[in-house]
Amino acid sequence: MNFDLPEEIVAVQGSVRKLVKTRLEPEIGGYEAKQSFPYALIREMGEAGLFGAAFPEQLGGSDMGFLAVAVISETLSETVPEFGYAMNMQAMTCPFTIYNWGTHEQVEKYIPGLIAGQQLGMFALTEPGGGSDAAGSMKSTAVREGDYYVLNGSKQWITFSNVCDTGVVFAKTNPSAGHKGISAFIIEPKKTTGYQADPIAIRSLSKSMRSCSVFFDEVKIPVENRLGEEGEGFKVAMSALEYGRLTVSARLVGLAQGCLNEAIDYAQNRVIKGAAIGHYQMVQHLIADMTVHISAARLMVYRMAQLMDEGRAANRASSQAKYFASIAAKHAGQSAAEIFGGYALADDYLVSKLNGYINMLNVGEGAPAVQRILIAEDALGYKNANRHPIKNRARQESV
Repeated sequence: MNFDLPEEIVAVQGSVRKLVKTRLEPEIGGYEAKQSFPYALIREMGEAGLFGAAFPEQLGGSDMGFLAVAVISETLSETVPEFGYAMNMQAMTCPFTIYNWGTHEQVEKYIPGLIAGQQLGMFALTEPGGGSDAAGSMKSTAVREGDYYVLNGSKQWITFSNVCDTGVVFAKTNPSAGHKGISAFIIEPKKTTGYQADPIAIRSLSKSMRSCSVFFDEVKIPVENRLGEEGEGFKVAMSALEYGRLTVSARLVGLAQGCLNEAIDYAQNRVIKGAAIGHYQMVQHLIADMTVHISAARLMVYRMAQLMDEGRAANRASSQAKYFASIAAKHAGQSAAEIFGGYALADDYLVSKLNGYINMLNVGEGAPAVQRILIAEDALGYKNANRHPIKNRARQESV
């Protein structure tokens, strides 16, 4: 692909950097100190168009495509990685799943508010003990009773679930049918009873934008809020996670770039024995390797986004990009820590926060080992990674 970003996406990147410097960086500390959700900042991000790049203009989006989504996610994560959560909940996994699988009524009801940042979203798939086999280990059930499904069960590590207005949730409507017994639903937590979300204490991550344990006790979901057909939930989830790989991979690249930026600045200004440590060969080796790894990871992520924009199978590219972005970010975090020494542990230095989010994305968004298995099985010819092209409603309706 072209190594240069299109002019319009470069302009978007510039706008994101401006918003980060003028609003997000100065303001987030106050919200963190109070442990309060930054509703106003999320709305500003929505108004600035950060969440609508993958959506058509008639829904309030910009129709710029997935490459723009990747660039926005990456740029945010360089210095304010906590806002990367919002790119999943407000720009991809929640709204794009509704857009891809929902009826026209569902799409028109929920999408504009989510991508405008006026409504908050969540994506509730993972369950306690589920790990990487969220569907196979699912215990939550949704039993149809007339015009409603009655949802019971629990979910784990669900971001924004304590503040959300709209969410996509998965449960078994036919527990004996395995993966084919899973269905997807749209839930409105603030308008229902029997819903509870308890924030999980995670020392190194945001105290204002939280992941939670979620509990459903006889929660009634109207039949018209089912997303797709009964039993299609596994397909819906796999499609959603594919698009989620884009934002996660881009966020990892942004985190790695943030580590490199901080390491370069520190190496140029930290003086030992009369010389900046950037003159020492050991530090130069770390900087060089970080630079190359990040450049390679970025190109892989942009390639994934390009395939998605073209409506081509992107499963293989996304597995490889996510895996290598994880490696590049982990390497960048460790290398930056070596350069900073003990200061890498101090909250006063950005590299400490960046490493916290690198660790979170490496273990909380599908471990690299899982992607390694998918990549190997594809390379060995056991399972073609592109055997199940992902659904893309925007692409289907434009051709």
